[in-house]
Amino acid sequence: MATNPEIERRRTFAIVAHPDAGKTSLTEKFLLFGGQIQVAGAVKSNKIKKTATSDWMDIEKQRGISVTTSVMEFDYKDYKVNILDTPGHQDFAEDTYRTLTAVDSVIIVVDGAKGVETQTRKLMEVCRMRNTPVIIFVNKMDREAKDPFDLMDELEEELVIQVRPLTWPIESGPRFKGVYNLYEHNLNLFQPSKQVVTEKVEVDITTEELDNRIGHDLADKLRGELELIEGVYPEFNVDEYLKGETAPVFFGSALNNFGVEELLNTFVEIAPSPRPVKAEERTVMPDEAKFTGFIFKITANIDPNHRSCIAFCKVCSGKFSRNVPYYHVRHDKTMRFSSPTQFMAQRKTTVDEAWAGDIIGLPDNGTFKIGDTLTEGEHLHFRGLPSFSPEMFKYIENADPMKQKQLAKGIDQLMDEGVAQLFVNQFNGRKIIGTVGQLQFEVIQYRLEHEYNAKCRWEPVSLYKACWIEGDDLAELEAFKKRKYQYMAKDREGRDVFLADSNYVLQMAQMDFKHIKFHFTSEF
Repeated sequence: MATNPEIERRRTFAIVAHPDAGKTSLTEKFLLFGGQIQVAGAVKSNKIKKTATSDWMDIEKQRGISVTTSVMEFDYKDYKVNILDTPGHQDFAEDTYRTLTAVDSVIIVVDGAKGVETQTRKLMEVCRMRNTPVIIFVNKMDREAKDPFDLMDELEEELVIQVRPLTWPIESGPRFKGVYNLYEHNLNLFQPSKQVVTEKVEVDITTEELDNRIGHDLADKLRGELELIEGVYPEFNVDEYLKGETAPVFFGSALNNFGVEELLNTFVEIAPSPRPVKAEERTVMPDEAKFTGFIFKITANIDPNHRSCIAFCKVCSGKFSRNVPYYHVRHDKTMRFSSPTQFMAQRKTTVDEAWAGDIIGLPDNGTFKIGDTLTEGEHLHFRGLPSFSPEMFKYIENADPMKQKQLAKGIDQLMDEGVAQLFVNQFNGRKIIGTVGQLQFEVIQYRLEHEYNAKCRWEPVSLYKACWIEGDDLAELEAFKKRKYQYMAKDREGRDVFLADSNYVLQMAQMDFKHIKFHFTSEF
C-alpha cells in the first residue's frame, strides 16, 4: 500500500443512510471536532438560523433533506479527512452510488428505533460489490431504541455482514446513561448537549466505582451484557474490516454529540488510506509518482452569482499541482487548471496541490462528463460510474417561449451533473427526461427556474423502462428499429435507446430479437 506519508494520512469516506437517520447531523459533528465549524447548526431548529453546513441548496434548506452529495475536508489529529455527505432519499440514489466509487470506506448510519431500512440495504449491496470497508453508527440512542442485541442480529441478517460492537449502550431513550467503549475500555457518561463534548471516565468495570456512576442494577446488567458480547462475537480484527468482511458498530446520538468522538477516533485509526483503483488498462496504485484522477460528479451553480459548474475529481494516484498541464483522455488534449478548489461544503478555497485520496473541484465550462479521466499523458479509462436505467419519464416542455436558450442551457448543465437522463424521441423529436425518483422532477423544475431563469412544464408519458441496445447483426438491428420506431430514442451520446412501454413488450422484444443486447446501465 501507499508509503508516501501524505497519502498515508488521507482518509476519504462517504456517510450513507436511509433518509432521516441523522447523516447530516453526524457530518456536522465531525466538522465540529475537526474545528471547521464553531457551532453545530441544528438542521431542523428554527431558533438557530444557521442551517446545516453540508446542505446548501435552497431546496435542501426548505425540505430539510440532502439532494446532492456535498464534499468537505478537515484535519483531525495527524489525519486529513475527506467526507462525502450523500443524499439518503432513494430518488437521489444514483448520485450516492456514483459517490461510492470515489471513496475508500463508508460509515452507515442506522436509526436505533427503526433499524435497517430499505435504502440502507441497497447501499450495502453497492459496498459489497466493491468490498468497501464499512463502519456502522447506530444513532438516536437518546430516544427509545430497539434492544441492542436485537439490533446487532438485524444488522447481521439484513446487511449480510459480520458485526462486532466497539461501544455498547447503557439503556436508551430517557434512561440513556451513556456508552461503554470496548475498544478503549472506558465509560462515557451522557449529558444531553448539542454543543459540548461529554466527560469520559476510566472505570474498572469489576469494581464498585461503576455502581456509583450508573447505579447497581445497570452496572450488573452492563457487566452481564459485556460478558455475553465477548462470548458471542469474535474479537475485532482490523484486517477483516479492511476486506469488507466485518463491520464495527458504534452507538450514540449525533444530535447530542454523543459517541461521535469515539467513532471518529477509531475511524481515523483503522480506516484504510487510499486504495488501488482499477482502470480498464491496469490497476493504478495510490503511491505512483504520476497523477491520475477521474470525475465522479459535476455540480452546477455552487455559487449562484457565477453560472459555473464544478467537476469533482477524485485523485487516484500521485500528486495534483495547480497550473500544471494534464491530459484529458476523452478530448485527447492537455488542460491547465488555474483555480482548483477544495471544499468545506459551500466554502471553497483554492489549493496548490492535492494527493491521492483527495477530492478537488475543477472549474468546468462543459469540458467534463462524469467518468472522464485526467492523467499525465497515459491513456487510462477508470470504470464503474454507471448511469442506471430510469424508471420514471416525463416530456419536458418550455413554459416560456422567450427563454428557450436559458432552458436549453439549464437542461444541458443539469444532465451533465447526472441529475437525470435526457432522451430525444426519434419519432416526434420531443425531449423526454428519465429519473430514478419523482422528487428529481421537482428539483429540476425548481433549479431551472431559480438558477437559469427558465420555466418548464411536465407532460405525462407512459413508459416502463429505458434500455440501451446494441447488436452485431446490423440487419436485425435495423429491423428492430423499424418495428419499434415510435419507441426509439437517442441519449446524449447519440446511442440507441429503446423506451419500452411495459414489461411484457420488453420481454417479447428480447425473445423476438435474440441477437440484440439490452442493457440496463449505460456502461457496457
